[in-house]
Amino acid sequence: MLKHKSFLFGIVLSSALVGAGLGQAQAADQSQPQAGASAGAPVTTVTQAVDRIIAREHDEIATIRRYTPIIETYIQDMKPDKDLGAVPVRDHYFLGQANLANGVGYNSMLDAKQKGKISQLNPLAHLGSYFSSSYVPEGFLQMIYLDENGFDRQHYQFDYVRREFLGDVRCVVVDVTPLPKSGKGRFKGRIWAEDQDFAIVRFNGVYTPVSGINGFNLHFDSWRLNVQPGLWLPAFVFSQESDLKDFLGNNIRFKAQSRLWGYDLKSANRPEEFSELTIEAPTAIQDQATAQQQDRSPIEAEREWQHQAEVNVLDRLQKTGLVAPPGEIDKVLETVVNNLEVTNNLDIEPEVHCRVMLTGTLESFTVGHTIVLSRGLLDVLPDEASLATMLAQELANLIVVKPNTDQWGFNDTTNVSTLEALNHFSFQDTPDEIQAAGEKAAQILKNSPYKDKLGAAGLFLKQLDAEEKALPALINPHLGNRVTLYTELMNSGPALEPTKIDQIAAMQIGARVKLDPWNDRVELLRTKAVPLVSAREKMPFEVTPFMPFLTRYQKPGAEVVGDPQGKTALAKQQDPAQPQQ
Repeated sequence: MLKHKSFLFGIVLSSALVGAGLGQAQAADQSQPQAGASAGAPVTTVTQAVDRIIAREHDEIATIRRYTPIIETYIQDMKPDKDLGAVPVRDHYFLGQANLANGVGYNSMLDAKQKGKISQLNPLAHLGSYFSSSYVPEGFLQMIYLDENGFDRQHYQFDYVRREFLGDVRCVVVDVTPLPKSGKGRFKGRIWAEDQDFAIVRFNGVYTPVSGINGFNLHFDSWRLNVQPGLWLPAFVFSQESDLKDFLGNNIRFKAQSRLWGYDLKSANRPEEFSELTIEAPTAIQDQATAQQQDRSPIEAEREWQHQAEVNVLDRLQKTGLVAPPGEIDKVLETVVNNLEVTNNLDIEPEVHCRVMLTGTLESFTVGHTIVLSRGLLDVLPDEASLATMLAQELANLIVVKPNTDQWGFNDTTNVSTLEALNHFSFQDTPDEIQAAGEKAAQILKNSPYKDKLGAAGLFLKQLDAEEKALPALINPHLGNRVTLYTELMNSGPALEPTKIDQIAAMQIGARVKLDPWNDRVELLRTKAVPLVSAREKMPFEVTPFMPFLTRYQKPGAEVVGDPQGKTALAKQQDPAQPQQ
């Protein structure tokens, strides 16, 4: 079950000692690749490390172009607040499928007919103030690349900084500066390259120079994860500007998160290998057939049809990258649903299951006997009682409204592509259905084990109601229903006090759920509670930077023996800045 904690991304930084010979190593000629830059050769100098990083990044660009991941970008325009530092005043949401074969290609999933113009390096199409911002999603997608053309010594100066751990992965840290007259669109900032294959796993900076009188190149922090052996792919990009002005002198303040997933969608659509099939003995098959009734009654046939439709929908949503495969979070949700059923003497057949939608918007819906909650909704819920409130609404929807799935029983009706899915499916209920389900949900909650803990749920709904005008892109759903604002529950909760440190009405974006960008599996973040030092750190529903704990890919089920983090062995490896004895 979800506990009442402030879940935040964690990062462990553990730098190795920098050798006294740094100046000598950096003084080596960096104009040409050096011998020893080949993969697998020992790296003993900064020059060799930089050569390896350059060569590996060229391979990385070629690798990235093989994929068509889903990219979600969520942006919040900010304004200063004397008590809270900065608060959102407007938000923007983009969801699309990247086509990286030739660089930066973006196809919107929100509107199949929408085709934005690629604005190379510039995510801002026009700016007048934070009330007239216009964002271009291709500009944020561009941030997965450090430099598509010209990442080499002819265009850049490389300055070694130190070694540093990002999670379990020890990295070589290098500052990168474009050389004079090196051209437009060059990256200026810092890179982190893991010290085994020298793949860049993080880069933090800005593209330069700015072109045009009203041009804007935004600062960003881009991360890659090790999703398969030797394979690092873009997963997170955080972008922020807090003191930027346009040519008219208007302030530009915003924070943005981009997430990528669905890299292995083609694999999810492959037929299973025959080697995975289990062949049963003929007698076992005969016994099983005999034990079951051969013919089904009309009621049984109807139930089976509805179940097949439910399976068709969920299978297609998973294959298009919109719903996560079954996993541990489903079990957490189903435990809460079971608590609601048992205390209300509900015996629902077939059994109710739960799944997680992978998008960041706050929404939920029911397909047959499966309740679906979005990753974004799970992220911001403050406690288990609030989670129970969201599930009670959909459980009541299943009981009272009994969502009809007849049309999805024909397999061709669900056979759509990733780009078509959001425009093809809809599970939104009518206002009358939502009201009827809401009344039933209130009864379920009053009889539930959460009945004395619903003050937090009421507080969450108050915070959501207060943010409705500023955050419509986050709150408005695309497949299902928005969060129901129960008036009775809101009135029973405590007063909303934004400046009170110990009152947590809602969590930050990304506070609960960890998403694997390769196989789309989700799990709960394992983080410790962090005591707040001021109300400015509460940030309900707000975008925050990414700080993932990097690890190297490990085959599922494999166990680490001895030194689990590998830091002891890594610390003994020679720093490339330290000359050999």
